[in-house]
Amino acid sequence: MNEEYDVIVLGTGLTECILSGIMSVKGKKVLHMDRNSYYGAESASITPLEDLYKRFNLPGKPPESMGKGRDWNVDLIPKFLMANGQLVRMLLITQVTRYLDFKVIEGSYVYKGGKIYKVPSTETEALASSLMGLFEKRRFRKFLIFIANFDENDPKTMEGVDPQKTTMRAIFQKFSLGQEVIDFTGHSLALYRTDEYLDLPCIDTINRIKLYSESLARYGKSPYLYPLYGLGELPQGFARLSAIYGGTYMLNKPIEEIVVENGKVVGVKSEGEIARCKQLICDPSYLMDRTKKVGQVIRVICILSHPIGNTGDINSCQIIIPQNQVNRKHDIYVCMISFAHNVAAQGKYIAIVSTTVETSDPEKEIKPALDLLEPIEQKFVSISDQYAPTDMGTDSQIFISRSYDATTHFETTCDDIKDIYRRMTGSDFDFAEMERKKQDIFGDAAE
Repeated sequence: MNEEYDVIVLGTGLTECILSGIMSVKGKKVLHMDRNSYYGAESASITPLEDLYKRFNLPGKPPESMGKGRDWNVDLIPKFLMANGQLVRMLLITQVTRYLDFKVIEGSYVYKGGKIYKVPSTETEALASSLMGLFEKRRFRKFLIFIANFDENDPKTMEGVDPQKTTMRAIFQKFSLGQEVIDFTGHSLALYRTDEYLDLPCIDTINRIKLYSESLARYGKSPYLYPLYGLGELPQGFARLSAIYGGTYMLNKPIEEIVVENGKVVGVKSEGEIARCKQLICDPSYLMDRTKKVGQVIRVICILSHPIGNTGDINSCQIIIPQNQVNRKHDIYVCMISFAHNVAAQGKYIAIVSTTVETSDPEKEIKPALDLLEPIEQKFVSISDQYAPTDMGTDSQIFISRSYDATTHFETTCDDIKDIYRRMTGSDFDFAEMERKKQDIFGDAAE
């Protein structure tokens, strides 16, 4: 432990594990420590079920009807992977996919007027959808074709739209789309949590809808993937990657002090020893005085003995409740997985509801989502503060990740990873460069 490292990482959350994997692959000497005895920090999957009851201070043991405790792997933070998104690219480039098996989430739904409807995302589905009337469908189909063909480098595809100046609101007007179609396009396809995007340049929204449809095109049922045995497998996969490249891992290490000299980090003290470093990466819980609270997220884990109604009894899905439908500023999300993903006992389903807290009674805010899930066998409610760094690391060389947000996918987490990478190395995280290097690095390992 009394050694010199290029980078010390504190906390084994997904963000930290991906960065330690990437830094190890880049030839940095990495020491990775966590005060907990398990991987995943905030983004862990909890097993056995008894541990989840303890964690949420529920009295007694899980009832017999819950099956074997070891059959459960319950995510604390519910998220799916976009099939064509950044995290999947990171997994493929680093070949962490070798340690994981994925299943496609079987459907994506949107809430309207108290009911749920399948999200139409192809032209055929749009024309068959009961979400829209006949004329609306034709306009929506034209809009989808415009998005699919849109190419920033080819003015012919733009139909007079300036991607950096035209707002998304103007694009919706151009195709005469009504409020309800705008709602599900912005929230269920572009996956925005609020309506602020409407008055911003349209290019980000166009790219988000493209990501959705390209992800959907890969597997057909939905654009989302989920790893067998739960999301806790992801940080562990990147931890293995780091270890292959000489990274050192220590769990159960109490962190006594982060040693700073003349405003710059020089090491970390644990159990009386100091490990020295040039740079430090950590989650907010290790350095609260260099972060600020930026909001709160409520997450409710619900154990069910039945699939969610009106979904055709599928064993996994996502439901988005657009904020307009329930007079809120932020969307409410439901992620459901089940025994089919090796995360619950046979015949059991886990639905996790999450949203950004807006009032002093967060549980009341998510009632519309809980109503869709009844009857609920057991609920586990958590309200987490969200933090962002106030120290960007320029002088201190301390790089603090952001708390996981209420989105149901990992795109924002990947943006944070790329941002920290840029601040640490001074250059952009380049997928293509990592792909080129892959052959040199993984030559033997790739077989």
